[in-house]
Amino acid sequence: MAELLKLYEENPSEKVLLKIARVLKNGGLIIYPTDTVYGLGCDIKNNNALSKIAKIRGVKLEKANFSFICEDLSNLSEYVAQIDSNTFKLLKRNLPGPYTFILPGNNNLPSVFKKKKTVGIRVPDNVIPREIVRYLGNPIVSTSIKDEDDLLEYTTDPELIAEKWDKLVDLVIDGGFGGNVASTVIDLTAPQPTLIREGKGNIEI
Repeated sequence: MAELLKLYEENPSEKVLLKIARVLKNGGLIIYPTDTVYGLGCDIKNNNALSKIAKIRGVKLEKANFSFICEDLSNLSEYVAQIDSNTFKLLKRNLPGPYTFILPGNNNLPSVFKKKKTVGIRVPDNVIPREIVRYLGNPIVSTSIKDEDDLLEYTTDPELIAEKWDKLVDLVIDGGFGGNVASTVIDLTAPQPTLIREGKGNIEI
């Protein structure tokens, strides 16, 4: 049974954040708000939890294109190969923001992603996911929660999300109504930035 926890972006409760971090450390799955759509996430260091998310998504874990939610750009060097100053400036101009940036991965990627040469990095413009990462102590692996209903590509109401995902996740973080436009995805691994998916936000390249 998924537990629905209320968390306010203006003043997120330390008690609730500690509970979320504990659930993640123990291999739990959470659904949480971002600056775009609600996301499904787990601790990047828990292979069991990563496998659960891949199974829910119906993909092979080693081939999955999950993004890493980071607190800020200081997390970059953990999983991203060295980038040039222009790329770093572009990231700094646009993050936190509703963007996923594809960057070259390094050798510190979790063992299940070792064969992947790239990594998607997110620093959402929403305090809740960044605080969750801060309390956990490392990034969370994330994917957006798609809706099977073609008319409602993304569910925005946390109570409806909790009902639907009740048996699949441990916690649903209610941070208010979510958006229904996903993040803009930009590939920064080539000489020129490439738009992979147009979503929320106007990118400043």
